[in-house]
Amino acid sequence: MNIGIAGAGLVGRVLALMVLNRGHQVTLFDLDTAEGENAAGLTAAGMLAPFAELETAESAIFESGQRSIALWPELLEQVGLDAASSAFQRKGSIITAHPADEAELETFIRQLRAKVPAAADIQTLNQQQIAELEPDLSHHKKGFFLPAEGQVNAQAFMAASANYLLSHANVVWHQQMEVSAVSHGTITTKDGISTSTTTESFDWVFDSRGLGAKTDVKDLRGVRGEVFWLDAPGVNISRPVRLMHPRYRIYIVPRPDNRYVVGATEIESEDKSPMSVRSSLELLSAVYSVNSAFGEARIVKQLTNCRPALKDNLPRVEVEKGLTRVNGLYRHGYLLSPAMAEQAINQSFGESF
Repeated sequence: MNIGIAGAGLVGRVLALMVLNRGHQVTLFDLDTAEGENAAGLTAAGMLAPFAELETAESAIFESGQRSIALWPELLEQVGLDAASSAFQRKGSIITAHPADEAELETFIRQLRAKVPAAADIQTLNQQQIAELEPDLSHHKKGFFLPAEGQVNAQAFMAASANYLLSHANVVWHQQMEVSAVSHGTITTKDGISTSTTTESFDWVFDSRGLGAKTDVKDLRGVRGEVFWLDAPGVNISRPVRLMHPRYRIYIVPRPDNRYVVGATEIESEDKSPMSVRSSLELLSAVYSVNSAFGEARIVKQLTNCRPALKDNLPRVEVEKGLTRVNGLYRHGYLLSPAMAEQAINQSFGESF
Protein backbone atom coordinates (compact mmCIF):
# COMPACT_ATOMS: atom_id res chain seq x y z
CA MET A 1 0.00 0.00 0.00
CA ASN A 2 0.95 3.62 -0.49
CA ILE A 3 0.48 5.42 2.83
CA GLY A 4 0.42 9.19 3.32
CA ILE A 5 1.24 10.66 6.73
CA ALA A 6 0.44 14.31 7.47
CA GLY A 7 2.67 15.39 10.35
CA ALA A 8 6.19 14.01 10.84
CA GLY A 9 6.62 14.72 14.52
CA LEU A 10 6.93 11.96 17.09
CA VAL A 11 3.66 10.18 16.28
CA GLY A 12 4.15 10.51 12.53
CA ARG A 13 7.63 9.00 12.71
CA VAL A 14 6.48 6.06 14.84
CA LEU A 15 3.61 5.44 12.41
CA ALA A 16 6.04 5.55 9.48
CA LEU A 17 8.40 3.05 11.14
CA MET A 18 5.57 0.62 11.82
CA VAL A 19 4.16 0.95 8.29
CA LEU A 20 7.61 0.36 6.79
CA ASN A 21 8.02 -2.73 8.97
CA ARG A 22 4.98 -4.13 7.22
CA GLY A 23 6.47 -3.59 3.77
CA HIS A 24 4.52 -0.54 2.57
CA GLN A 25 5.41 2.80 0.98
CA VAL A 26 5.34 6.00 3.07
CA THR A 27 5.08 9.65 2.08
CA LEU A 28 5.56 12.16 4.91
CA PHE A 29 4.44 15.79 4.91
CA ASP A 30 5.45 18.34 7.54
CA LEU A 31 5.81 22.09 7.92
CA ASP A 32 8.96 21.47 9.96
CA THR A 33 12.35 20.21 8.82
CA ALA A 34 13.33 16.56 9.22
CA GLU A 35 15.37 17.58 12.27
CA GLY A 36 12.08 18.43 13.97
CA GLU A 37 13.32 21.78 15.18
CA ASN A 38 9.82 22.88 16.19
CA ALA A 39 8.47 19.48 17.23
CA ALA A 40 7.25 18.83 20.76
CA GLY A 41 8.97 15.46 20.43
CA LEU A 42 12.36 17.16 20.32
CA THR A 43 11.69 19.27 23.41
CA ALA A 44 10.46 16.30 25.47
CA ALA A 45 12.39 14.48 28.18
CA GLY A 46 11.14 11.10 26.89
CA MET A 47 9.84 9.89 30.25
CA LEU A 48 8.36 6.39 30.35
CA ALA A 49 6.46 6.82 33.61
CA PRO A 50 3.11 5.00 33.44
CA PHE A 51 2.89 4.67 37.23
CA ALA A 52 3.78 8.26 38.04
CA GLU A 53 1.24 9.57 35.54
CA LEU A 54 -1.61 7.63 37.18
CA GLU A 55 -2.24 10.41 39.67
CA THR A 56 -3.93 12.60 37.08
CA ALA A 57 -4.52 10.09 34.26
CA GLU A 58 -6.91 7.24 33.56
CA SER A 59 -5.89 3.59 33.84
CA ALA A 60 -6.00 3.45 30.01
CA ILE A 61 -2.89 5.65 30.01
CA PHE A 62 -1.15 3.14 32.24
CA GLU A 63 -2.08 0.19 30.02
CA SER A 64 -1.05 1.94 26.82
CA GLY A 65 2.15 3.08 28.49
CA GLN A 66 3.02 -0.49 29.41
CA ARG A 67 2.48 -1.52 25.79
CA SER A 68 4.66 1.33 24.52
CA ILE A 69 7.50 0.37 26.85
CA ALA A 70 7.41 -3.11 25.31
CA LEU A 71 7.46 -1.66 21.77
CA TRP A 72 10.20 0.95 22.17
CA PRO A 73 13.28 -1.33 22.05
CA GLU A 74 12.37 -2.68 18.61
CA LEU A 75 11.63 0.81 17.24
CA LEU A 76 14.94 2.14 18.53
CA GLU A 77 16.83 -0.81 17.09
CA GLN A 78 15.10 -0.22 13.75
CA VAL A 79 16.59 3.30 13.52
CA GLY A 80 20.02 2.11 14.64
CA LEU A 81 19.89 2.89 18.36
CA ASP A 82 20.87 -0.27 20.20
CA ALA A 83 21.21 -0.80 23.95
CA ALA A 84 24.78 0.50 23.91
CA SER A 85 23.57 3.90 22.69
CA SER A 86 21.81 4.68 25.99
CA ALA A 87 18.73 5.62 23.97
CA PHE A 88 16.50 3.39 26.10
CA GLN A 89 16.72 3.00 29.84
CA ARG A 90 14.53 1.02 32.18
CA LYS A 91 16.28 1.29 35.54
CA GLY A 92 13.25 2.64 37.35
CA SER A 93 12.60 6.14 38.65
CA ILE A 94 12.65 7.81 42.06
CA ILE A 95 10.04 10.16 43.50
CA THR A 96 10.98 12.30 46.49
CA ALA A 97 9.91 15.54 48.18
CA HIS A 98 11.00 18.25 50.54
CA PRO A 99 10.11 17.49 54.18
CA ALA A 100 7.24 20.01 54.01
CA ASP A 101 5.73 18.13 51.06
CA GLU A 102 6.10 14.57 52.38
CA ALA A 103 2.41 14.31 53.29
CA GLU A 104 1.53 15.19 49.70
CA LEU A 105 4.01 12.59 48.51
CA GLU A 106 2.36 9.91 50.66
CA THR A 107 -1.05 10.86 49.28
CA PHE A 108 0.33 10.70 45.75
CA ILE A 109 1.64 7.15 46.25
CA ARG A 110 -1.62 6.00 47.88
CA GLN A 111 -3.51 7.23 44.83
CA LEU A 112 -1.23 5.27 42.52
CA ARG A 113 -1.59 2.08 44.54
CA ALA A 114 -5.37 2.42 44.56
CA LYS A 115 -5.63 2.70 40.78
CA VAL A 116 -3.81 -0.40 39.51
CA PRO A 117 -2.70 -3.61 41.28
CA ALA A 118 0.73 -3.40 39.64
CA ALA A 119 1.44 -0.25 41.68
CA ALA A 120 1.96 -2.53 44.66
CA ASP A 121 5.51 -2.92 43.32
CA ILE A 122 6.30 0.69 44.25
CA GLN A 123 8.95 0.52 46.97
CA THR A 124 9.25 2.85 49.95
CA LEU A 125 12.83 4.11 50.40
CA ASN A 126 14.52 5.39 53.53
CA GLN A 127 17.60 7.62 53.41
CA GLN A 128 20.03 4.72 53.28
CA GLN A 129 18.14 2.98 50.48
CA ILE A 130 18.00 6.20 48.46
CA ALA A 131 21.76 6.56 48.89
CA GLU A 132 22.31 2.99 47.69
CA LEU A 133 20.34 3.65 44.49
CA GLU A 134 21.53 7.20 43.86
CA PRO A 135 24.40 8.40 46.10
CA ASP A 136 23.92 11.98 44.88
CA LEU A 137 20.45 12.00 46.45
CA SER A 138 21.66 10.78 49.83
CA HIS A 139 20.48 13.86 51.75
CA HIS A 140 16.83 13.00 50.99
CA LYS A 141 15.29 11.16 53.91
CA LYS A 142 12.34 9.53 52.15
CA GLY A 143 11.33 8.54 48.64
CA PHE A 144 9.70 5.92 46.50
CA PHE A 145 11.21 3.70 43.82
CA LEU A 146 9.15 2.80 40.74
CA PRO A 147 11.20 -0.10 39.30
CA ALA A 148 9.36 -0.53 35.98
CA GLU A 149 9.80 3.04 34.72
CA GLY A 150 12.46 4.53 32.47
CA GLN A 151 13.09 6.85 29.56
CA VAL A 152 13.77 7.19 25.85
CA ASN A 153 16.45 9.66 24.79
CA ALA A 154 14.08 11.88 22.85
CA GLN A 155 16.72 13.89 21.04
CA ALA A 156 18.61 10.75 19.98
CA PHE A 157 15.42 9.18 18.64
CA MET A 158 14.40 12.26 16.67
CA ALA A 159 17.84 12.49 15.03
CA ALA A 160 18.16 8.76 14.31
CA SER A 161 14.62 8.42 12.98
CA ALA A 162 15.19 11.36 10.62
CA ASN A 163 18.36 9.75 9.24
CA TYR A 164 16.68 6.37 8.87
CA LEU A 165 13.54 7.65 7.15
CA LEU A 166 15.37 10.05 4.84
CA SER A 167 17.63 7.26 3.60
CA HIS A 168 14.90 4.62 3.24
CA ALA A 169 14.05 3.56 -0.31
CA ASN A 170 10.33 3.35 0.47
CA VAL A 171 10.04 6.84 1.99
CA VAL A 172 9.37 10.22 0.41
CA TRP A 173 9.61 13.12 2.88
CA HIS A 174 8.23 16.54 1.96
CA GLN A 175 9.87 18.93 4.42
CA GLN A 176 8.72 22.48 5.18
CA MET A 177 5.48 21.90 3.35
CA GLU A 178 2.22 23.14 4.80
CA VAL A 179 -0.68 20.68 4.82
CA SER A 180 -3.88 22.61 4.17
CA ALA A 181 -6.32 19.69 4.13
CA VAL A 182 -6.43 15.99 5.00
CA SER A 183 -9.29 13.89 3.72
CA HIS A 184 -10.18 10.31 2.83
CA GLY A 185 -7.17 9.05 0.89
CA THR A 186 -5.83 12.52 0.06
CA ILE A 187 -3.43 15.11 1.44
CA THR A 188 -3.53 18.67 0.11
CA THR A 189 -0.55 20.97 0.48
CA LYS A 190 -0.23 24.71 -0.05
CA ASP A 191 2.52 26.60 -1.79
CA GLY A 192 3.41 29.44 0.55
CA ILE A 193 4.52 31.70 -2.30
CA SER A 194 1.72 31.43 -4.82
CA THR A 195 -0.97 30.04 -2.44
CA SER A 196 -1.72 27.35 -5.02
CA THR A 197 -2.57 23.88 -3.72
CA THR A 198 -1.58 20.35 -4.71
CA THR A 199 -3.49 17.22 -3.79
CA GLU A 200 -1.91 13.76 -3.66
CA SER A 201 -3.85 10.51 -3.40
CA PHE A 202 -2.97 7.47 -1.27
CA ASP A 203 -4.40 4.11 -0.37
CA TRP A 204 -4.72 5.41 3.19
CA VAL A 205 -3.89 8.61 5.04
CA PHE A 206 -2.87 9.17 8.66
CA ASP A 207 -3.29 12.61 10.21
CA SER A 208 -0.76 13.04 13.03
CA ARG A 209 -0.28 16.81 12.81
CA GLY A 210 -0.87 17.52 16.49
CA LEU A 211 -1.88 21.16 16.88
CA GLY A 212 -1.67 21.52 13.10
CA ALA A 213 -4.99 19.66 12.92
CA LYS A 214 -7.00 22.24 14.89
CA THR A 215 -9.29 23.03 11.98
CA ASP A 216 -10.34 19.36 11.83
CA VAL A 217 -10.26 18.45 15.53
CA LYS A 218 -12.51 20.98 17.23
CA ASP A 219 -11.66 20.30 20.90
CA LEU A 220 -7.89 20.36 20.36
CA ARG A 221 -5.80 22.78 22.41
CA GLY A 222 -2.15 23.39 23.21
CA VAL A 223 -0.63 22.99 26.68
CA ARG A 224 2.61 24.89 27.17
CA GLY A 225 5.61 23.10 28.64
CA GLU A 226 9.07 24.45 29.46
CA VAL A 227 12.35 22.65 30.08
CA PHE A 228 16.00 23.36 30.77
CA TRP A 229 18.97 21.40 29.49
CA LEU A 230 21.78 21.50 32.03
CA ASP A 231 25.40 20.39 31.86
CA ALA A 232 26.29 19.33 35.40
CA PRO A 233 29.69 17.58 35.66
CA GLY A 234 29.41 17.68 39.44
CA VAL A 235 26.20 15.62 39.51
CA ASN A 236 25.92 11.89 38.91
CA ILE A 237 22.28 10.74 38.81
CA SER A 238 21.61 7.66 36.69
CA ARG A 239 17.80 7.42 36.57
CA PRO A 240 14.85 9.84 36.28
CA VAL A 241 13.95 11.67 39.49
CA ARG A 242 10.66 13.39 40.26
CA LEU A 243 10.27 16.01 42.95
CA MET A 244 6.88 16.85 44.41
CA HIS A 245 6.05 20.52 43.93
CA PRO A 246 2.99 22.55 44.98
CA ARG A 247 2.19 23.43 41.37
CA TYR A 248 3.48 20.57 39.24
CA ARG A 249 5.70 17.51 39.23
CA ILE A 250 9.28 18.47 38.46
CA TYR A 251 11.48 15.86 36.80
CA ILE A 252 15.20 15.53 36.28
CA VAL A 253 16.10 13.13 33.48
CA PRO A 254 19.74 12.11 32.92
CA ARG A 255 21.40 12.09 29.52
CA PRO A 256 24.92 10.92 28.63
CA ASP A 257 27.93 13.03 29.66
CA ASN A 258 26.31 14.53 32.79
CA ARG A 259 23.61 16.38 30.90
CA TYR A 260 20.14 16.62 32.42
CA VAL A 261 16.73 17.59 31.09
CA VAL A 262 14.76 19.46 33.75
CA GLY A 263 11.07 20.24 33.47
CA ALA A 264 8.30 20.66 33.10
CA THR A 265 5.81 23.36 33.64
CA GLU A 266 2.26 22.70 32.50
CA ILE A 267 0.46 25.88 31.52
CA GLU A 268 -2.89 26.19 29.75
CA SER A 269 -1.60 28.37 26.96
CA GLU A 270 -0.47 28.07 23.34
CA ASP A 271 2.17 30.75 23.84
CA LYS A 272 5.59 29.55 22.65
CA SER A 273 7.55 32.61 23.78
CA PRO A 274 10.63 32.18 26.01
CA MET A 275 10.30 30.89 29.56
CA SER A 276 9.00 33.25 32.22
CA VAL A 277 11.03 34.37 35.23
CA ARG A 278 8.58 32.55 37.50
CA SER A 279 8.98 29.23 35.72
CA SER A 280 12.74 29.63 35.60
CA LEU A 281 12.97 30.32 39.32
CA GLU A 282 10.70 27.39 40.22
CA LEU A 283 12.48 24.85 38.05
CA LEU A 284 16.02 25.93 38.88
CA SER A 285 15.44 26.31 42.61
CA ALA A 286 13.80 22.88 42.66
CA VAL A 287 16.68 21.19 40.85
CA TYR A 288 19.16 22.94 43.17
CA SER A 289 17.28 21.53 46.16
CA VAL A 290 17.58 18.01 44.74
CA ASN A 291 21.38 18.36 44.67
CA SER A 292 23.25 21.56 45.48
CA ALA A 293 25.93 20.68 42.90
CA PHE A 294 23.39 21.74 40.26
CA GLY A 295 24.25 25.27 41.40
CA GLU A 296 27.41 25.03 39.28
CA ALA A 297 25.64 23.51 36.27
CA ARG A 298 25.61 25.35 32.96
CA ILE A 299 22.32 26.15 31.24
CA VAL A 300 22.74 24.77 27.73
CA LYS A 301 19.24 25.39 26.43
CA GLN A 302 15.88 26.69 27.53
CA LEU A 303 13.07 25.25 25.44
CA THR A 304 9.36 25.97 25.22
CA ASN A 305 6.75 24.08 23.26
CA CYS A 306 3.06 23.18 23.25
CA ARG A 307 1.69 19.65 23.55
CA PRO A 308 -1.60 18.76 21.75
CA ALA A 309 -4.37 17.92 24.20
CA LEU A 310 -8.08 17.15 23.92
CA LYS A 311 -10.84 18.12 26.31
CA ASP A 312 -10.44 14.98 28.45
CA ASN A 313 -6.61 14.96 28.19
CA LEU A 314 -6.80 11.45 26.69
CA PRO A 315 -5.41 10.37 23.29
CA ARG A 316 -7.82 9.70 20.46
CA VAL A 317 -7.76 7.47 17.39
CA GLU A 318 -10.51 8.15 14.84
CA VAL A 319 -10.89 5.88 11.82
CA GLU A 320 -12.90 6.56 8.67
CA LYS A 321 -12.59 4.99 5.24
CA GLY A 322 -9.21 6.02 3.91
CA LEU A 323 -8.36 8.27 6.87
CA THR A 324 -7.13 7.78 10.44
CA ARG A 325 -6.51 10.62 12.88
CA VAL A 326 -4.21 10.23 15.90
CA ASN A 327 -4.04 13.13 18.30
CA GLY A 328 -4.23 14.38 21.88
CA LEU A 329 -1.20 12.66 23.41
CA TYR A 330 -0.90 15.65 25.77
CA ARG A 331 2.24 15.34 27.93
CA HIS A 332 2.51 11.60 27.31
CA GLY A 333 4.14 11.63 23.87
CA TYR A 334 6.89 9.07 24.37
CA LEU A 335 4.83 7.06 26.82
CA LEU A 336 1.95 6.64 24.36
CA SER A 337 3.17 7.05 20.77
CA PRO A 338 4.02 3.39 19.99
CA ALA A 339 0.82 2.06 21.53
CA MET A 340 -1.34 4.68 19.80
CA ALA A 341 0.34 4.11 16.45
CA GLU A 342 -0.14 0.36 16.78
CA GLN A 343 -3.79 0.88 17.73
CA ALA A 344 -4.32 3.23 14.78
CA ILE A 345 -2.86 0.72 12.33
CA ASN A 346 -4.81 -2.21 13.76
CA GLN A 347 -8.10 -0.29 13.78
CA SER A 348 -7.50 0.85 10.21
CA PHE A 349 -6.39 -2.42 8.64
CA GLY A 350 -6.43 -5.19 11.22
CA GLU A 351 -3.45 -6.95 12.71
CA SER A 352 -2.70 -8.70 9.39
CA PHE A 353 -1.73 -5.36 7.74
